[in-house]
Amino acid sequence: MNPRFLSSSAALVLGAALCALPMAAQNQAAQSSSPFGGTVVEQIIARVNDQIITQTDYDTALQQLDNEGRQRGETMQEMADARRNLLRDLIDQQLWLSKGKELGITGDTELIKRLDDIRKQYHLASLEDLQKAAEEQGVSYADFKQNIRNQIITQDVMRQEVGSRIQITPGQARQYYEEHKQDFQQPESIHLSEILISTGAAGANGQDDPAKVAEAKAKADDIEARLNSGGDFAELARRFSNGPTAASGGDLGQFRRGALAKVLEEKTFSLNAGQWTQPIRTRQGWIILKVTQHTPAGVQPFNQVEDQVDQALYMSLMEPAIRAYLTKMREEAFIDIKSGYEDSGASPNETKPVFSAYVPPSPKKRAKVERVRYRENTRGFRSKTEKKKDGKIQKPGKKEKIRFGQAPLETLPTATDESSNTVNAGALPESANAAEPPNPLEPVVQEKKTRFSDRARYERSRKNKKKKSKAPAANPMTPAPPDAAEVANRQAQSAPLGLSGDTSKKKEKHATTTGEKTRYSETGRNAPKAPEPVPQMTIAPPVAGAPAPARQPAQPQNQDQPQNQQQ
Repeated sequence: MNPRFLSSSAALVLGAALCALPMAAQNQAAQSSSPFGGTVVEQIIARVNDQIITQTDYDTALQQLDNEGRQRGETMQEMADARRNLLRDLIDQQLWLSKGKELGITGDTELIKRLDDIRKQYHLASLEDLQKAAEEQGVSYADFKQNIRNQIITQDVMRQEVGSRIQITPGQARQYYEEHKQDFQQPESIHLSEILISTGAAGANGQDDPAKVAEAKAKADDIEARLNSGGDFAELARRFSNGPTAASGGDLGQFRRGALAKVLEEKTFSLNAGQWTQPIRTRQGWIILKVTQHTPAGVQPFNQVEDQVDQALYMSLMEPAIRAYLTKMREEAFIDIKSGYEDSGASPNETKPVFSAYVPPSPKKRAKVERVRYRENTRGFRSKTEKKKDGKIQKPGKKEKIRFGQAPLETLPTATDESSNTVNAGALPESANAAEPPNPLEPVVQEKKTRFSDRARYERSRKNKKKKSKAPAANPMTPAPPDAAEVANRQAQSAPLGLSGDTSKKKEKHATTTGEKTRYSETGRNAPKAPEPVPQMTIAPPVAGAPAPARQPAQPQNQDQPQNQQQ
């Protein structure tokens, strides 16, 4: 990054040269009053994204701009141009800061370094002393730090978003040098080093002590002799020089013609690089000067000014690139400028804010809910899902106890329009829904009510029909169904076999006891006695030619005997 360019951009960013308007426009803006009858405390000139530029910011920048112009000796035309571009520069500053916030650049670390460098420059002990010094001069320390922070953020964003994309090749630098040779033309100059032998302070009469002058002259002649014998000038300056440059080897810096005293200029500009003068008498004492570099007047060779060429080419490419990048940021940003002020860097593709009266949002239309019979519109037995029919949401109604022959009172769906028919709950004939009244002479045919089980059976049969209708086509390779003879053979083959393979006789079933059942414990001594049987008469069949036998009573049988035999 070119340091000269950064210093000029810092002047644009810091809060001094950045918004312009004629003084008449300022007075008119200051005299404007609020439409609500109050006094306006602060006027807003421009809005840039989430930042604002106030009248105070503008006045402060304008005053600082005029002061710097007078110090640099600018003409009235140059100061007028700077005023015209003041608002543009203020908006540019806010755009750089907004981009730095987007990129996460805070500049905290660099801010501490800058403040410490300023402290060292003014030879202050701590940053607290720097704050006190700023406040003593009437400068807000917070504003002072914020200006430095804004400068750091601006330079970092420039370097990252614009400077890093500019690449300079040696061919471009050489071409720029050939096209701008007159910019690298320099006057004759020399680079000097010194060895000073002091003669001490002057006496009361203002004259030097002759003895000290002679002693200093002898010491200077001795140093010259050492130089002639091959001594190192820088080393001898560190050992014997009494000047302030002794620690740096006597380096004095670069001098052009007219910058030195006439005596010194005549004796030094005639030397070549590496030559030195004889001891020269000055007010401080005897001095020996060495020319370390002699630059003749005219255009400097490319190899000597290559760094300067790179800086000049970089700045010539950087300035239009920065303006193009700022124009792009203007087109993407929200910028609102007060009437009477003008942005000289505005882009024709900027999106201007449009203000209109507030219109409240329209209320959201709620879906019309239609209640249906309980569980009438659901799929499962306990399903609570909603169904959408004809753009309306149908929800199952509440469960209502309905008496026999009475229509529901709460869960019937309401009519949606005049053309829709009312729901007949079965209490009235169908003709009751017609526009004309029913004929009393015609017989009334009432619908037969069905039970829930009938409806469920009907639903199952309907589903089975759908399944059968969706069954796949018959496979031609499927065998034909068996006939009656085949079925009879399969039944005979599947029947169980009898004893010895005889299936003609069926297995006899054991006779089951049909009489009164008794427990085994009741067959002993405690068994109840059976009632005595009534004697019965047995009559033998008559035999032809034989007399009829006499009737004898039947002998009672012992009930215990068959039981004992069974035991």
